[in-house]
Amino acid sequence: MFEAVEELIGEHADLERRLADPAVHADQASARKLSKRYAELTPIIAAYHSWKSYGEDIETARELAQEDPEFATEVKELSAAREAVTERLRLLLVPRDPSDDKDVILEIKAGEGGDESALFAGDLLRMYLRYAERVGWKTELIDANESDLGGYKDVSVAVKTRGTVEPGAGVWARLKYEGGVHRVQRVPATESQGRIHTSAAGVLVLPEAEDVDVEINPNDLRIDVYRSSGPGGQSVNTTDSAVRITHLPTGIVVSCQNEKSQLQNKDQALRILRARLLAAAQEEADREASDARRSQVRTVDRSERVRTYNFPENRISDHRVGFKAYNLDQVLDGELDAVIQACVDADSAAKLAAAQ
Repeated sequence: MFEAVEELIGEHADLERRLADPAVHADQASARKLSKRYAELTPIIAAYHSWKSYGEDIETARELAQEDPEFATEVKELSAAREAVTERLRLLLVPRDPSDDKDVILEIKAGEGGDESALFAGDLLRMYLRYAERVGWKTELIDANESDLGGYKDVSVAVKTRGTVEPGAGVWARLKYEGGVHRVQRVPATESQGRIHTSAAGVLVLPEAEDVDVEINPNDLRIDVYRSSGPGGQSVNTTDSAVRITHLPTGIVVSCQNEKSQLQNKDQALRILRARLLAAAQEEADREASDARRSQVRTVDRSERVRTYNFPENRISDHRVGFKAYNLDQVLDGELDAVIQACVDADSAAKLAAAQ
């Protein structure tokens, strides 16, 4: 592990020299790439220097303890601190997901449960919007298909960071664990006899692709336009502004009707398509490397779940990592950190075990 760090120290020093050269910044794309790599390596180098420093301090304390026994306590304290730094260094050296710093497109779809599922999809959307607000991210509604009772049959929203973020603190790094089927247990608003029902909504999280990530051949696209449906309003339901794009090689279909103009809807649909194609390419690469990503939504079925929201008990349970808490009301109000962190920690532990 520490031999690998010695190599990274050289790379880090080289990046520092290159970034200090004004000529490098003439090419903004190249400069951003170098700056990103420098930011990734900096905490590793800092942790390594701290690890070495603790080692030197421990040796000094041991020598002093031979003359003064009180220094034996300091040896124990320094050793414990060094062990914590060692663990942090191990985690920092675990290979990172290359998409961790990307923004995401988050899609929520109602599943089994009819109107209640659509209402729950609306609750999930609000939860993610509130969470984004709490951590300082920007959100942008891309497309929405509302239900009659005010929920959503399906809705897509972009979630973006503001400015530069620390490695591992990007939107994808945190929200990628949200993909899957979310199950709710509660008394629906439409239930007259007070019976608890179970329904489900699906969440799909996609790292947002840039033009350089995915190349789309216009000849591979079939573009259909049709009349928008929904609440109505100026231009909506009166013109053929909705757009459906089919990517012929993969069969992926994306539709968008939220914007007033056909051109705007086309741009938004292409944005979603790029994200889906990037996700498909990454999944294929993972399969070839025998390191498949977690599957997200295959069928929005009540039995296939990653998380359960139990309203009568105010309980939230993540079935992948065994997380359980009784603050469902707060989680739905955007306090998702503990739930997400449990998934991050389990993922890091699994990667660390695999690397050893």
